[in-house]
Amino acid sequence: MTSVVISGTGLYTPPSAISNEELVTSFNIYVDRFNNENSENIANGSVQALEYSSVEFIEKASGIKSRFVIDKEGILDPSRMVPFIPARKNEEPSLMCEMAVEAAQESLANAGLTAIDIDAVLVAASNMQRSYPAMSVEVQNALGINGFAFDMNVACSSATFGIQQARDMIISGSVNRVLMVNPEICSGHLNFRDRDSHFIFGDVCTAVILEKSSIASSAKQFRIIDSKLETIYSNNIRNNFGFLNRAETDNPQTLDKLFVQEGRKVFKEVCPAVVDQISTQLKKLGIDPKGLKRLWLHQANLSMNMLIARKLLGAEPAKEKAPVILDHYANTSSAGSIIAFHKYNGDFAPGERGVLCSFGAGYSIGSIVLEAI
Repeated sequence: MTSVVISGTGLYTPPSAISNEELVTSFNIYVDRFNNENSENIANGSVQALEYSSVEFIEKASGIKSRFVIDKEGILDPSRMVPFIPARKNEEPSLMCEMAVEAAQESLANAGLTAIDIDAVLVAASNMQRSYPAMSVEVQNALGINGFAFDMNVACSSATFGIQQARDMIISGSVNRVLMVNPEICSGHLNFRDRDSHFIFGDVCTAVILEKSSIASSAKQFRIIDSKLETIYSNNIRNNFGFLNRAETDNPQTLDKLFVQEGRKVFKEVCPAVVDQISTQLKKLGIDPKGLKRLWLHQANLSMNMLIARKLLGAEPAKEKAPVILDHYANTSSAGSIIAFHKYNGDFAPGERGVLCSFGAGYSIGSIVLEAI
């Protein structure tokens, strides 16, 4: 069977960052304004008073300390609390396209390739900037890539699902090389007025080059030993925003059009499902989890990652075993595990193995077993 490798990765990080301290200051100003404006209704019990957020609360709940964002000013403005992202003319490159191109160019350079070498482009992300034309086709055009392109969305697992799609296309013989990019502007769908979630997401873009191993030439390559995907329907993470909203009789701007989740239920249900999937996958392959050099896990919540790693490895994971990037990047949806892989794979020797895994809304779980060659 054809062997497929990841031969290069890339990362675009927005220039602006927001610390927990800055986010909490903005949020608490909003809380004071809301409670003052609704003081009478709060007093008679018809409206519930809002509670302050705090740095301690955020870090205990998530492990997040800061996040990168496309726009800082709009998010921190207590009167707005939404990023400023001006509309562009149709003739101009879209924001997602610009992010994807930067990440893609780094991945191409790391793979020792140019755009002419790529046969297909996948844009795999949680929230597309528009329905059509496909973001992937715009990225393909901006980079000067021949072949074909398409978008796909499996929420936080979009990247791992995209890796399997790319691998399957290469194995089938339809293409030799695929560029898979994950532009995530998560701040656009986050409710910054919700104490339980206002700190969760950040913006970023990652890129991955996959190619047939027989033609790959980059200095650092990871062979895909196996990939496994699973979906389990759940409403516990949801976003109801879509083109049919304008046809609804209710207010199309209700809060369910933003990110909403039942965090405790997600934690309780997703963690064992992820452990079970990876454990079963490794057992089938005859790989002892304790022999893995690294787990590049989805960067949503520190407690989730540590629990999953501990269950898989049978011991408290050392920092290098399950690297964390969410402290500085926050949850970047599909890009999180790719950022961890991008930043923490340089110390692998040939034959050493790791698992790249994502999990999220759906529920969706994708796990990729990799071996350095």
